[in-house]
Amino acid sequence: MLNTVLAGLAVLALLCIIFEEVIHINKAKTTLFLGCLSWLLLFMAADSAQHQHLIGERLDENLLEIASLWLFLMSTMTFVAYLNAKGMIQVLVQRVIPSRLSQRQLLLLVAVFALLLSAICDNVTATLVSLGLVQSFRLETAVRLKMAALVVFAVNSGGVALITGDVTTLMIFLAGHVGMVQLLTLLLPSAVSVLLLVALFSFGLRGQVTMEKVELQFNRVDIAILVIFFATILLTMLFNVLFGVPPVLTFLSGLSLMFLVGRAIVTDNEQTRILEYIRQIEYDTLLFFLGILLLVGMLKEIQVLASIASLYAQFDPQYSNFFAGAASALLDNVPLTSALLKASPELLTPDWLGLTYAVGVGGSLLAIGSAAGIIVMSKVEGLTFTSYLKYFPALLIAYSGGYVLTLLLANYLF
Repeated sequence: MLNTVLAGLAVLALLCIIFEEVIHINKAKTTLFLGCLSWLLLFMAADSAQHQHLIGERLDENLLEIASLWLFLMSTMTFVAYLNAKGMIQVLVQRVIPSRLSQRQLLLLVAVFALLLSAICDNVTATLVSLGLVQSFRLETAVRLKMAALVVFAVNSGGVALITGDVTTLMIFLAGHVGMVQLLTLLLPSAVSVLLLVALFSFGLRGQVTMEKVELQFNRVDIAILVIFFATILLTMLFNVLFGVPPVLTFLSGLSLMFLVGRAIVTDNEQTRILEYIRQIEYDTLLFFLGILLLVGMLKEIQVLASIASLYAQFDPQYSNFFAGAASALLDNVPLTSALLKASPELLTPDWLGLTYAVGVGGSLLAIGSAAGIIVMSKVEGLTFTSYLKYFPALLIAYSGGYVLTLLLANYLF
């Protein structure tokens, strides 16, 4: 009975997200409330002190995972909020990109940029910087929403071939199911699927777009912080590969250095108060993350993810992997992948590569299916769960094409 009620709360949270524009209640508030309520019910329904202690331990584990992502997101968003406010990202875009180009050219440019950036740094940073690129141009609402959906798909596709690009890729790699060289073969299907989506999104796009000109308002402090930002991205990848340092620790270190440099260099005349930029961060995004991950943790606690893993094992892996990826659009791909790995399915290398691609890219099918989607939905005005759904057919075609190509290439090579 309790499990049914808790699953119903998860469905209710999804409905509140879908009908946000109808009920006029911010999705961050509804998901956070229902996420907290679900864990309160778990504690209240515990039949013994020992059971309560066990639930407390599970909640602590869930909160630790949430805190790591939350702090990482906060660090990245603080950097990007500051640099955007100073016009730094837009100025960099102006230096390397023509100020006027066709909408189709911009679509391709955004796709390649997001794909490559997410291959060398985390999805959160890649999403925020890619959105900065999109927002540098004067775009109609429909075109801007299409660009945002493309960013989500391209960012999620870019990280699947590298252990530094996606957590699920790293999990499958550490479990010993795929090697580095084998993972690199996913670069081709990922790139092809993104280009396929570009082709699908190109229909109906005509005309030219112009870049928003930004006044050069930055000073030596801003330049120093820009250098710290890019150095932090590079060191995050290097420290994780060489020393196993969690990305959140490196980014928090970079953030603290940003504050120290600002405090040491800024003069009273410049009136630059770096800490003020934290207050400009869209905290609804962070609260939305918190609520979603609390709900996913609850679903893990009531064995919903384990049930999906059991269902997965009953079918041919070539089909199961595809639908597991689609399921990650509703359930966070990290606990879903963890549940599948614990089930220890007997898969061949091509099937493991198919699973890696599917859980990495499948979350793009829905706006709430990935960190990139949640960020874009919170940052781009007019992009809601419902408005994102109109891109579902094109996203599904691109995802399916990439998955089929992954299987064909993997079966041929391995």
